[in-house]
Amino acid sequence: MRSRSTSWPRRLGHVALILLALAFLVAFLLAPLATVFAEAFRDGVTPYLAAIRQPEARSAIRLTLLVAVIAVPLNVIFGIAAAWAMTRFEFRGKTLLGALIDLPFSVSPVISGLVYVLLFGAQGWFGPWLDAHGVKVIYAVPGLVLATIFITLPFVARELIPLMEAQGSEEEEAARVLGASGWQMFFRVTLPNIRWALLYGVLLCNARAMGEFGAVSVVSGHIRGLTTTMPLEVEMRYNEYDYVGAFAVASLLALLALLTLAVKTLLEWRYGDEIAAHAPGGH
Repeated sequence: MRSRSTSWPRRLGHVALILLALAFLVAFLLAPLATVFAEAFRDGVTPYLAAIRQPEARSAIRLTLLVAVIAVPLNVIFGIAAAWAMTRFEFRGKTLLGALIDLPFSVSPVISGLVYVLLFGAQGWFGPWLDAHGVKVIYAVPGLVLATIFITLPFVARELIPLMEAQGSEEEEAARVLGASGWQMFFRVTLPNIRWALLYGVLLCNARAMGEFGAVSVVSGHIRGLTTTMPLEVEMRYNEYDYVGAFAVASLLALLALLTLAVKTLLEWRYGDEIAAHAPGGH
């Protein structure tokens, strides 16, 4: 009797926590997300499609994808190199390198955008030299790419570092003893062991790259059709009281986020056992 009487409060506590978490998710995640789609289709499907087909919207979509296509692979290369250095070598400044990797998490995106303006703007440190050689960084695609790379820099590295630390280097050392070259060791041993963490990092990096607003807003100049990504297009349309157009573009960003989540969930469901085997503590 006493065990039953003590189990009921625990069950009630568990149920209360679950209901609290669900209520929080509904209030602060699902409801705003549903509002975006409701406002996007408020006047029907035809105005929604018309808003997306406008030249400015199509240009924003192309530019967003272009920036992501450039920034994400570069951060993948950096993330793998940084993780390798942090987990396979001991050197002076290792702690500093780890802190620098985390820097974009602690610095406001607006500040990072202003730093690039200070460096490459018309009155910046390198601005006159760039202008003399016909190179434009700020208020152009290179500035958007640089700002996006800075903001998304930690995502791949921070997915790989804990996993590679937990796995150790025994398999790589065995491959080297057996005569494998550096590239063979990487592609046949290291990469298969880190591929799931790498994929997660790529998904997170890509989602952030396409949704970044603050840093991109500072360096873009808001030149419609040239330097406005999808988040900036949403802001400009909303400020122009084009609510259907703003929410239509916002719904595309939401769909991209949902697609990223769906791919991640599908991979976890399809390859859950294999992912667990390569996770820290797995066998």
